Amino acid sequence: MAQPFLRRQFLYGSALLGLAGALPAQAQTEAPDKGPLFNVLAYGAVGDGKRLNTQALQAAIDASAAAGGGTVYFPAGNYLSGTIVLKSHVGLYLEAGATILGSRNLADYPSHVPAFRAYTAPYTDKYLIYGERLENVFIGGHGTLDGQGAAFDPTRYGRPYLIRLSECRNVTVQGIRLVNPGMWVQHYLACTDVDIDGIRVRSGANRNNDGIDIDCCDRVRISNCEIDSEDDAICLKSAGARITRNVTITNCILRSHANALKAGTESEGGFENITISNCVVHDTRLAGIALEAVDGATLSGIIVSNIAMRGVGAPIFIRLGNRARPIEPGGPHLPIGKAENIIISNVEAVDAGKTGCSITGLSGHPVRNVTLSTIRLRFQGGGTREMVGRAIPEVPESYPEYNIFGVLPAYGFYCRHAEGLKLSNVHTDFEQPDARPALVADDVSQLDISSANFAQNAGDGPAMLFQNVRGAIIHGCRPWQEVETYLRVEGRETEGIALVANDLRQARKAFEVSGDVPAGSVVSK
Repeated sequence: MAQPFLRRQFLYGSALLGLAGALPAQAQTEAPDKGPLFNVLAYGAVGDGKRLNTQALQAAIDASAAAGGGTVYFPAGNYLSGTIVLKSHVGLYLEAGATILGSRNLADYPSHVPAFRAYTAPYTDKYLIYGERLENVFIGGHGTLDGQGAAFDPTRYGRPYLIRLSECRNVTVQGIRLVNPGMWVQHYLACTDVDIDGIRVRSGANRNNDGIDIDCCDRVRISNCEIDSEDDAICLKSAGARITRNVTITNCILRSHANALKAGTESEGGFENITISNCVVHDTRLAGIALEAVDGATLSGIIVSNIAMRGVGAPIFIRLGNRARPIEPGGPHLPIGKAENIIISNVEAVDAGKTGCSITGLSGHPVRNVTLSTIRLRFQGGGTREMVGRAIPEVPESYPEYNIFGVLPAYGFYCRHAEGLKLSNVHTDFEQPDARPALVADDVSQLDISSANFAQNAGDGPAMLFQNVRGAIIHGCRPWQEVETYLRVEGRETEGIALVANDLRQARKAFEVSGDVPAGSVVSK
């Protein structure tokens, strides 16, 4: 019977360093309650960074599995390797100074295609470390996985990942450095009980170098990680017929040439019960927080809190689209999905880009029940009045990124096709003068704005612009400085807008309405 795998059996690797070169041929050193140790040197591995060690490393893994499980131990050295296949109840422990170097030759990565069907599965069939339908596995220590990814053609798929685990249970990745993948750093596909703790990622050697991809997984914990990635830093996907659910991400430092914290773009299965907290995001080209449902499923129960950002394209991007891919390749197309029940709180961002944030659904399919609370955002500014009147395309099938619509008519938040939207204690400001409103709401119902402070240039347009807004209350708000008009209202579908208990002494007019707004639709008390 396979021996249960215990994570603590890897915490004694340093104490065994003195035994690393002196183990017998079978390399089994028993330790109480910790299982046997399998030193790769005893299976013919040479850590000179030149000799290919694939067979030796696989032999150590196979021996560990045959014994019922244990630790495959890497002392200091550089171990050049192609694909190694992990087994149940087996872990890889890399001592400080130990590096597994991915081969630069694609021929050293034989094809492994996961049985689980997902859009992301065909991206590549090559990996440095692969495992499928395993349980109780570990990859960690104080060493490094280095994919030497710059050796591969960046214009082609099929480049190796560092790690791909499919349909595995009880997975721990802890402490190690993961650098220079050919493509994604690590992909966990349809896995359950995944614990990723204290890893460091540097993935700028090639393209599509996502830091962490969690795909169709359940019960995932990501904590204490530092990620610097060419593509999305932490990306939740649901590219098959399974919901990504019960995920917590906390205490991470992230930088990305794409998005920092993302759910999507692949969203066939949907997302449920996701919490993200206590993270720092910096120098990120696209969105700091991107929540996307574009493939027919539901994104619901998302809570994001305590996020500090500097130098992002946009702090917040929420999108319900209609790329309408089938849940399985070749299957029927799904109807438009849902994006709902989202709470984002305690976010501070400075040096955000010119485009602005957006929360957008589709006509007849609004984003529902989004709450933004205690948000303070400072943008670069520089917008003009001409940008306010620009027609914004729907583009339901386009790939969702924060700049999908171009520069927005609001420097702060552009909200379209939304229901049950709440903004509480939201503050926006800009570095350079900006003639756009802080907030534009278009086809929004049940809108609640409280204790908001929106900076606006004196003499420019309104602080807020409503177009066909139904059932809105603005209360406890005040402009930061003198403005001509606090709120402008347009559209024949407008109804039920109330300004209550606001301090509008710095506004010459509390509101103004266009000629098509029905009489009595807006009141100020």
